Amino acid sequence: MRAAALLAAGAVAGGATAVSLSANAVEGEDSTTGAASAEARPGGDHGGPGGHGRGFGADTAELAESLGVTEEKLEAALEAVRKDLAPDEKPADGEERTPPTEEDRAARTAAFAKALADELGIAESKVTAALESIRSADAAERRTELGERLDQAIEDGKLTAADKTSVLKAYDAGVLGGPR
Repeated sequence: MRAAALLAAGAVAGGATAVSLSANAVEGEDSTTGAASAEARPGGDHGGPGGHGRGFGADTAELAESLGVTEEKLEAALEAVRKDLAPDEKPADGEERTPPTEEDRAARTAAFAKALADELGIAESKVTAALESIRSADAAERRTELGERLDQAIEDGKLTAADKTSVLKAYDAGVLGGPR
C-alpha cells in the first residue's frame, strides 16, 4: 500500500510537470525553446494554449514588466523569435523527435534569450535574469503546491510524513520532474 501511495504521489508530481512542459512548448519546438518561454511562466494563469494572458507559455505581463517593455512589444518579439528559432526539420511521420540533452537545452535557452534581447533591443543579461527569476519563482510555487497535495494525502491517510519527505526529496533531485 505504501509503495503504491508513493508511486501515485510521484505520478502526480511527474504528471503535473509533464503537463506543464507540454502546455508550454511552442508548436514545432521541443520543451526547451518553449522552456525558455516556459521559464518565464510564473504559475499564474494556466489557460493552456491560447489561454488568457499566455503567449508561448509565458506570463507575458510579468515578463514585460521585468524587462521594462510593453506586453504588446514583448508579444511581437516573442512571435518573431519563435519564427526565427523554429526547427528547420520535423520528424518523419510516425517518428518522434529525440529528446534534447541538458547541453541542448542550455544552448537553446541561451539562443532564445539572445534572440529575444536582440529583438527587444535590450541587454541579453537582463533577459536572462528576468527569465531565470520567473523560472525560479515558478519552480518554488510548483514545489509548494506539491507539498500541499502531499499534506492532504497525509491528512487523508493515504501517505505518511516519511512518504512526503521521500517524494519531495525525489522531486528536488529531479527524479519526479523537479529542479535539475
